[in-house]
Amino acid sequence: MDGVLSLDEVLSLDTVGQAEAVRNGVVSPREPAEAAIARIEALDGELNAVIHRRFDQALAEIDDIPEDAPFRGVPILLKDIGWESAGDPCGSGSKILDGVVADHDSHGTAALRRAGFVILGRTNVPELATTITTEPLAFGPTRNPYDLAYSVGGSSGGSAAAVAVGMVPVATASDGGGSIRIPASMCGLVGLKPTRGRISHGPSLAESWGGLSTTGVLTRTVRDTAALLDLLSEMMPGEPYAAPAWRRPLAEEVGADPGRLRIGFVTVHPRGDVPEDAEATAAVTRMAESLDSLGHEVVPAHPEALGDPEFAMYHGALISANVAAELETVAAWRGRPVELAELEPHNRLVADAGRSMSATDYLAALRLLNGYRRRMARWWTAGPGTTGYDLLLTPTLAVAPFPLGWISDDEVYLALERAGLGAAFTAPFNSTGQPAISLPVHRTAEGLPVGVQFVAAAGREDLLVRIAAQIEATVSFKHGPFRHFE
Repeated sequence: MDGVLSLDEVLSLDTVGQAEAVRNGVVSPREPAEAAIARIEALDGELNAVIHRRFDQALAEIDDIPEDAPFRGVPILLKDIGWESAGDPCGSGSKILDGVVADHDSHGTAALRRAGFVILGRTNVPELATTITTEPLAFGPTRNPYDLAYSVGGSSGGSAAAVAVGMVPVATASDGGGSIRIPASMCGLVGLKPTRGRISHGPSLAESWGGLSTTGVLTRTVRDTAALLDLLSEMMPGEPYAAPAWRRPLAEEVGADPGRLRIGFVTVHPRGDVPEDAEATAAVTRMAESLDSLGHEVVPAHPEALGDPEFAMYHGALISANVAAELETVAAWRGRPVELAELEPHNRLVADAGRSMSATDYLAALRLLNGYRRRMARWWTAGPGTTGYDLLLTPTLAVAPFPLGWISDDEVYLALERAGLGAAFTAPFNSTGQPAISLPVHRTAEGLPVGVQFVAAAGREDLLVRIAAQIEATVSFKHGPFRHFE
């Protein structure tokens, strides 16, 4: 990389590209952060992606970054739930955490700092991260840069909007039912939910949402996703899960030949109560055709367990119980109980259900989901009575890209139903703990992004990176245009 880059050229680079530009002296360690700050200040008044800014602190920290830090000077934003950063608010999209400030860095945040990332602030999330649109009452809605009337998805919605419009090349995320993959689909990004146990929740938590939730990142390129997962996958002592080790770094899988894969695909949810969406079907169908042209064996097939009509009830039970438990933690932080009236209407229902659940009820739901995980896993395993598949291809979001207000607490039961339908293809793989990735391969007639999801067996992020890189190189991922900002 030679010559001098303009601010726009700096921001057009992905994470790896910005790091290389700093390392090669094409830009100074301050310039990427300064360019990112300028873009946030120019665009975020309308997008509302960044709800806490720490620009002065961030710029002051740059001089202390070691010269050999691999991502020296690259700006990043943190999702405002989990991902604690010492001295900064941690609001989780809710008024119940007003005034709460983190007293430590999470394990992941500390790893980012050591690697040289410059943390510019924290991104918007729905209250307690319990729905698939980012419209919290505490901070207001985040708007989709492709159309300001549309949702960015959730719960990592602020992170998705910021990366999509190029405020930063990468932002952190988490996923308990689709919260990395759904915003990736809505904003035209790469979003990989890692295998359960791949990235630590420490030191504050051993697990999140009973093992349903994992952390990760949102990026514009496959190589960025691979590089960040390599960085973040170092575990703390005493973790409750151990993800299978990779044979080499994920960065080395980018561009590696995936071989001829056996890929099953589905366009209509086998549960029977999820209406078919024409855009989702078109995205998967075209992707299946592309995979066939690349030499893969692509057949209509899916795990039988994906159609289990009871899955959503047990998945929801775990979320409800864990949200209720989180409120007890908040009560301890602030020194007084959390009343249901302090929550948004949908979270009143979620928390009330959790508070009314017995320990026996919770363990029964956990036992049933453990059985579900074993039934699902058989589909990816060749053995007696099974054919074995390498990957499953599905829609990411089971509904069409939706406008702000489509999931509204004005009709709270309808809001919960719509959120559950939207996550119908993503949530099962939080329960199984398998890795899954959303890729931006389709647009509606109006130009809104639509993603497709690939799911691999536990531990096989390497295979997801290989197929994603192959698709990126042949189908290509288009970012923009953002008509409102051009």
